[in-house]
Amino acid sequence: MEWAIVVKDLTKTFRMGRGDGTFTAVNHISFEVQRGEIFGFLGPNGAGKTTTIRMLLGLMRPTSGEAIVLGHRLPDEARAVHARTGYMSQRFALYNDLTAAENIRFYGQAYGLSGQALRGRQEDLIAMAGLTGREDELTANLSGGWRQRLALGCAIIHDPELVFLDEPTAGVDPGARRAFWELIYGLARQGTTVFVTTHYMDEAELCQRLAFIDRGHIVAIGVLDELKARQMWGHVLELECDQPELAMRLLRSARAAGKMEMGDLGFYGAKLHVVVPDVSTALDSIRCLLADAGVQVDAVERIAPSLEDVFIASMGRASAPVGDNEESE
Repeated sequence: MEWAIVVKDLTKTFRMGRGDGTFTAVNHISFEVQRGEIFGFLGPNGAGKTTTIRMLLGLMRPTSGEAIVLGHRLPDEARAVHARTGYMSQRFALYNDLTAAENIRFYGQAYGLSGQALRGRQEDLIAMAGLTGREDELTANLSGGWRQRLALGCAIIHDPELVFLDEPTAGVDPGARRAFWELIYGLARQGTTVFVTTHYMDEAELCQRLAFIDRGHIVAIGVLDELKARQMWGHVLELECDQPELAMRLLRSARAAGKMEMGDLGFYGAKLHVVVPDVSTALDSIRCLLADAGVQVDAVERIAPSLEDVFIASMGRASAPVGDNEESE
């Protein structure tokens, strides 16, 4: 198996102000990314996602550990990595006072493209972004979805083997997000490795393999079915009732008082997800608890855990990080 990325015990610690205090943003993480796969890197804000990407690009020197990207050891061989990777940050630096075509030409020239090679890539990327006929429009006038696709085009102008996408669809509408992910799958079909961070669980489910990071630790890694089997405790009940906020308070109070054994509780739209060890016992207990408080239960059923259920469960187990190569995977 060929690896695009190999990370071993990678750590990044920052000094806090003028004192002797430190903050560890990335804490001895280890994982591998296969060539040609779409690898999702999920975690809450401040978990260490962007810091990890910056180290993998050679833009930031790790405190300890090692990273090998496309066969090059970082940060010593960062220049070689830059030539073979693309990076689209959360705030990709498109120039609003340039047209779409001018932005592509600017980034192409920055990567050393010129002449027919640059013109050919420009035509391909304009078509990919769906901007044919609008290539001479100022970038400032483009919608969020078009801007994101243009930003991706600029990030891959030099046809990289590996592309890092850090929250690439933040702030765009669902239709634009779907169109963007069609482009990501197109890259993967061509053999490009994609390393992507996202807050959207529907997008994360499109990744071929996932890693969850929390407070600098990798807490779970694997394909979705593996994560569901390994990370979930108990069974998920989906509850629909007429007073969901009150139902949530009642269930939390019962759990805190030790009256009912439950795991995670969460809102999913107007419905509640409740993780329980035994379905039959929990169903009766939940119905009685809510009925006594005047809450009408319209429906309650066992469902397969969603990725969001798995993610929340994994965050709750963050005190026991799991490495990519441990047998517990």
